[in-house]
Amino acid sequence: MAGYFSNHSQSRFLANSNNGTTATQTSEAQAQNPPTTPGRVRAPSSRHFSTSLSGSGDEKPSVKEKSSGTGGPNGTASVHPLRNTWVFWFRQQRAPGNKITNYEEGIKKVSSFSSVESFWSLWTHINPPSSLLPTTDYLLFHSGIRRPVWEDPLNLSGGKWIIRLRKGVADRLWEDLVLAIIGDQFAECEPAMAPEERDENGQEQWPEICGCTISVRQNEDIISIWNRYESDAKVKERINQTIRRALNLPPSTNMEYKSNNDSMQDKSSFRVPAAADRTPLS
Repeated sequence: MAGYFSNHSQSRFLANSNNGTTATQTSEAQAQNPPTTPGRVRAPSSRHFSTSLSGSGDEKPSVKEKSSGTGGPNGTASVHPLRNTWVFWFRQQRAPGNKITNYEEGIKKVSSFSSVESFWSLWTHINPPSSLLPTTDYLLFHSGIRRPVWEDPLNLSGGKWIIRLRKGVADRLWEDLVLAIIGDQFAECEPAMAPEERDENGQEQWPEICGCTISVRQNEDIISIWNRYESDAKVKERINQTIRRALNLPPSTNMEYKSNNDSMQDKSSFRVPAAADRTPLS
């Protein structure tokens, strides 16, 4: 599995860079036209976020962002809306031994986005997980989640799938996961909803996938995918299968599931009891 993750991390960053052009030509093209694919070049930065990003993340999507189409008049670019508005959060790193008593104290809202274009304008200013100090978290949740914590009303009955990674391989898997979630690759995982839980158009008000996190630690990186209902075994299995497919995980990969209720009981996000589901992906 170590060999797989190593190759996976290195090769897929270059997956779109050899389509009949040289590496130099590709770099020049990317500089002129920033790509909207996962194979982009990240802008170097000594900080987690560019100083060009401002605001608390509470901004509502603009009228332009809410619109869609094949192109506006006078050659204006069209906007491609996402099904949900997503909010990106950052948990402040802390020095070893300087533990924050209240978890929420360290969580900072960065920004929100509701279109493909606004996502990439944010994503290109965010450093990858490999550049973060240990005990730092990135969190991405839809706008129905008021705070990305276990006790949030939409998280309370749910749980999360946990994937532990060796150091140095998280960047691509994290990006693939984020793209899969905001791109509706988990839409088939939605449970059968009661009528009162649907809007006037018959659609569920909030998706089954609440969000995802990556936790950078000293000796490993941990990805988790949060869902709304931990009691639905069939939904959990569909999410399991979709994660495997979206991240192209090898059969030997182990995943753990932990309910948010269990996390509240033992006050731990990733410590899984021995009797918990540790399913090898096959």
